[in-house]
Amino acid sequence: MVRHVTRVVRGLFFYPIKSCGGTSLDTAVVGTRGILADREWMVVDSDRRFLTQRELPRLALVSPRLSGGYLEITASGMAPLSIPLDATGDRADVTVWADRVEAVDQGSEAAAWFSTFLDVPCRLVRIPADTVRHVDQAYASPTDQVGFADGYSFLLTSLASLEDLNRRLPSPLPMNRFRPNVVVDGVEPFEEDGWKRIRIDGIEFSVVKPCARCVTTTVDQETAEKSKEPLRTLATFRNVPGRGVMFGQNLVHHGTGEIRVGARVEVIG
Repeated sequence: MVRHVTRVVRGLFFYPIKSCGGTSLDTAVVGTRGILADREWMVVDSDRRFLTQRELPRLALVSPRLSGGYLEITASGMAPLSIPLDATGDRADVTVWADRVEAVDQGSEAAAWFSTFLDVPCRLVRIPADTVRHVDQAYASPTDQVGFADGYSFLLTSLASLEDLNRRLPSPLPMNRFRPNVVVDGVEPFEEDGWKRIRIDGIEFSVVKPCARCVTTTVDQETAEKSKEPLRTLATFRNVPGRGVMFGQNLVHHGTGEIRVGARVEVIG
């Protein structure tokens, strides 16, 4: 008997400020760079190099959200910070991994807010609409773009894969440790490893490479406390020699529009 599988989107998330808190969505608007406003802002050090939870776990405690034409930023013990979405400022090149990208500084008030909360000199920058950051050309076309995400416009994970991992862990972990954009349900554990191309709400995505996981996954997103898990356990069964431990798949999208929670995930390649 043929088993009919219904693969569906169970969660959608975007992260306005790289390495800060995320927002759950019922419907995500997909633009040229991915979900609109995903990793559109980023914190940089005094050398204008990107900062993440790898170095500063407290970034997990910063909660940004878009509201009424503003980027609203909150964190425990700090006065709320509001930045107009049309804010202008000085432009300068910033570094994200090996990429040099022109960004717009978000001003002295934002710089002081983040420097105080993180206890390190830093500034907040935004990638403007007229700046193009290309996706790795080994896995994408010359027209594919991304914001300040590490390298790809979408990260997909599955509930089944997390459940498989959690059965091996001393204590289960939530999906937010992996900071996905799309979470799928109705699949076998790590079934996504074998996908090449999928379609969601009429938008096609290439499944280009597994995601090698870093120490950010060891940061509790509610407390900023670090541990050895899940990397220690993932290394026992998801290690690719010379490449790291893998969880989730990087996607490149082909088209714009909307995708929604509950939408079917069609595997077309």
